[in-house]
Amino acid sequence: MTVKQKLDVVPGWLGGFEASNPAFSYPTPDLSSLAMQDNMRNIAKLQRQQAVKWPEFSWQTKMGHADPKRCYQMFAPDISRIGYTDTGRVYSIICPQQGITSPSFGTLNVEVTVTGTRGWVNEDNLECAADLAVVGKIWFSPSANQSFIVKQLWEHFEKSKLPFPSKKSQAIVVSTHKVASPEQPNFALNKGQSDNFKIPEFSNHEDEAWTVGNLAVQIGPIIKTGYPVVDEFNQLIMDVFNLGSGNMLQSENVLTWNVWFTKPELVDQDEWASHAWRWRESIDADHGATGTIAKYYDGSPFKVDFDAIMKEEQDKLHHFLKQIEGEEKNKIISFLKGI
Repeated sequence: MTVKQKLDVVPGWLGGFEASNPAFSYPTPDLSSLAMQDNMRNIAKLQRQQAVKWPEFSWQTKMGHADPKRCYQMFAPDISRIGYTDTGRVYSIICPQQGITSPSFGTLNVEVTVTGTRGWVNEDNLECAADLAVVGKIWFSPSANQSFIVKQLWEHFEKSKLPFPSKKSQAIVVSTHKVASPEQPNFALNKGQSDNFKIPEFSNHEDEAWTVGNLAVQIGPIIKTGYPVVDEFNQLIMDVFNLGSGNMLQSENVLTWNVWFTKPELVDQDEWASHAWRWRESIDADHGATGTIAKYYDGSPFKVDFDAIMKEEQDKLHHFLKQIEGEEKNKIISFLKGI
């Protein structure tokens, strides 16, 4: 047992689940014999947890270019967790959220939402292995009400009884899959940091964290709502989101993140449920969840050309407005002419 483990041991750890099937072992854990579990249905089984204080994400801002301009950004801390039993069987993983700002539309929230999980944790050697299925979700934060354009669109969709992405339950849903395997929705949480690219020093928390794992998922298309005008609008917002985030959720891009865990703790199941539902249902903070700013490997900040983005956003908005009718459309057009 390492010095770190002696200092951080908490009562009740039994372990052994990772050894219950030889296929679960590294170097290539095969967890397919386990059913994918719904995150919210097994809270009563959770006994232990590790929080992710430092969810460090990375993606290419110019996918396909000779210099893809890789970005690094820590999402909002103290949202993500992994929950498991005293023997180490994983039943729940909560993933993080982040906010970005659009010049025309206000503040948007993005979340990596877990739809299924399975796996194990071994506190004895600080390792874990899990499979996840996730979708990306994008929706407007409450501050977006203060954008004139969004307010008018909000009113238009409410009048028409169509699902405007004004809350998480009506979020734009982006599909994901295992890298280079579009037919496979499950992807792995593995031990250690990603070795697919260089990790900058500002994204390394080895001296603070208890242990670390890594994930990589490839972005797929938006899931259709069945309402053509809503699907058109959602694609507009998806394009706007990628303009402001450096193509974080661009189709076929790969989103990778290192999850730096704090030491194991005992689970208070009531607290876990309230924590999970709070972030599952909505973000209460007016400006959404925030972490660090996006940066390149050398520490220089990722910057967007707001004037160029404003023009592109407005061009896309004008195109979308051709799809709708009503007084809100005329108000938006008049507003845009006055800018």
